[in-house]
Amino acid sequence: MIVCVCHRVSDREIARHARAGMSFDEIQFELGVATQCGNCEDCARDIVAQCCASQPVAALHKEVGASDVQLAKACQEGTSCNCSRHSLQV
Repeated sequence: MIVCVCHRVSDREIARHARAGMSFDEIQFELGVATQCGNCEDCARDIVAQCCASQPVAALHKEVGASDVQLAKACQEGTSCNCSRHSLQV
């Protein structure tokens, strides 16, 4: 789906850049997302956040709590996040 109508940027293109490790600011500079009318900014930021959240991050401590295990399992299984703000579909 087209996210940025002004620059004709799709959600797939934003996701591809985010999965390559680019931040929203870098993607905005590279693709021009949310630089003209700005109506797509929230959606584009959500896509970047979802892609960053779907990539596993190494644990900093050896202690692993039950919620950490549940979150890691949800990421691996591709299920929704428990965030009250939005639903993450990996």
